Amino acid sequence: MGSTFFSLHYHVVFSTKDRQPIIHAEWRPRLHSYLGGIIKGMNGVAEIVGGVEDHVHLLGSLRPVHCVADVLRDLRKDSTNWVKDNFDRGFAWQEGYAAFTVSPSATDAVRNYTARQETHHRKGCFVDELKELLVKAGIAYEEKYLL
Repeated sequence: MGSTFFSLHYHVVFSTKDRQPIIHAEWRPRLHSYLGGIIKGMNGVAEIVGGVEDHVHLLGSLRPVHCVADVLRDLRKDSTNWVKDNFDRGFAWQEGYAAFTVSPSATDAVRNYTARQETHHRKGCFVDELKELLVKAGIAYEEKYLL
């Protein structure tokens, strides 16, 4: 076989430092677009980027050469600098993130979930959402690391 075939989709979630509600609605779409552009610049595909004032969801397709930790490090570093330069000098992302693999058959569900973030968060907070995602994925966690 002379080619490499792959389907690597990730649902990544990360929050602002101390989960502060500082991603303002006025510039949130620009941030989401910028995050997608960073992924595209890495030869990945940002299928959708969404979120609310204290966190971001990203459904992305990466290449086999990508290391998720490196992609997230660069994504968060570059976007932090961009937000600081354009909107909020004190902006920072929380240390850590959640990353889940997504089967091709589930990408539509994750895309729809990400698109409905504003409606979803009228009913609950980020920490409760994160707990639900971790439990659904079978990931053990310690409560102290979620607060």
